[in-house]
Amino acid sequence: MAKEFRLPDLGEGIHEAQIINVLVKEGDRVKEDQLVLEVETDKAAVELPVPFAGVITKLNVQVGETVSVGDVMIVVDGDGETAPAAKTREAAAPKVATAPASAGIMGRGGAQVGGDQGVGAMVAEAPHNRSGPVPAAPAVRRWAREQAIDLRRVHGTGPGGRIVREDVERFKIAGPSAPAAPSSKPAAAPRTSAPGSAPAATPDPVAAPWAGADEPLPDFSQWGPIRREKVTQIRKTIARQMVRSWSTIPHVTHGDEADVTDLELFRKQHGEVLADQGARLTLTAFIVKAVAGALSRFPMLNASFDSAASEIIYKDYTHIGVAVDSPRGLMVPVIRDVQTKGLLAISQELKEMADKAREFKLDIAQMRGGTFTVTNVGSLGGTVATPMINHPEVAILAVGRLALKPVVRNDEIVPRKILPLFLSFDHRVVDGADGARFMREVVSFLENPLNLLLAS
Repeated sequence: MAKEFRLPDLGEGIHEAQIINVLVKEGDRVKEDQLVLEVETDKAAVELPVPFAGVITKLNVQVGETVSVGDVMIVVDGDGETAPAAKTREAAAPKVATAPASAGIMGRGGAQVGGDQGVGAMVAEAPHNRSGPVPAAPAVRRWAREQAIDLRRVHGTGPGGRIVREDVERFKIAGPSAPAAPSSKPAAAPRTSAPGSAPAATPDPVAAPWAGADEPLPDFSQWGPIRREKVTQIRKTIARQMVRSWSTIPHVTHGDEADVTDLELFRKQHGEVLADQGARLTLTAFIVKAVAGALSRFPMLNASFDSAASEIIYKDYTHIGVAVDSPRGLMVPVIRDVQTKGLLAISQELKEMADKAREFKLDIAQMRGGTFTVTNVGSLGGTVATPMINHPEVAILAVGRLALKPVVRNDEIVPRKILPLFLSFDHRVVDGADGARFMREVVSFLENPLNLLLAS
């Protein structure tokens, strides 16, 4: 008896995943709870075990394909029938909503891009019951409330008409007159194309609402060879977050400098002592601690703006996200309750979080709940930065390259270690004067390490 293995609900409001590894093939016999697929969600890799034993008669997914919750990924014959016999049965059976990759690419919410339009249309047009509760995950409901959007006016493209986040984003941009529909444009071209090949497919409005899908791209292959790569789940998340931040938050950036000559001397002296304990005091740890101290005195930078309720939400805790450049993209693990931790504890936690981020082992929960973000790009160089605020926070601090510069002290030019700092803040919540005062507070802590140790 054939059984279907569908993408399960992975929680945390996740409604799709990208296949990053297929561990089986058609005709393989699998055991119950055997790992068969590896998928990538927004910011976590997940191994999926098949819940029943038998012979795989149909494999509907391949590496790089995006699938939605409820999509059939694998069909297993629990009676142990061989793959060829299963294929004979399959010819007479109706096709499931998830088509093979050769028939088209599955977009967000199950809508199909390219291939058979009829299959995609069945998913895209699935209505939901307007008289009862609107089917949507709690995270989607909360975000819709933040955007003052009535979910009853939103067209759902998820399984059974369920409303997913992209439906709300599309509604926010285009209004109720833009229901999801499968694209009639040709499927994506091969990964590498030579001049004169078929025009590139335009982005799908369901799969990439941030990409300006209403503006078709030119055929770049007419000027030279090109290659196309699927957007990873992490890059999709980053793109959505950046568009949301830029389109909803009026950014202002303020720059300043900190003379950290004494701090660097202090850090190296005490770092040698702590090194014997397996710890390492980093400059980022001092910056995170300085930010926490300044936030306690400027609570408007440790807040969120609730436009729907016309309220500012002040947080009585300090959870600071630290941007980490991982091989798979930007990740922002959160150090919680920084105001209660010492520099050594912060340094150790920073290292643990950064290692997990680079190894792609962070839990989603470890990247949520931040109240302020710090990003240190100094090791990569650069003299000016305008960092993007991590919505729904209201501020982010970027740290530039530490450099030895000539500074006038007591009418003499002396070499000092100067650290550039750049604060982007939400001008709806933070006035320019408050932003400048906050920066001076951070600078004061960095220039006086002993005061930093006493900060709470």
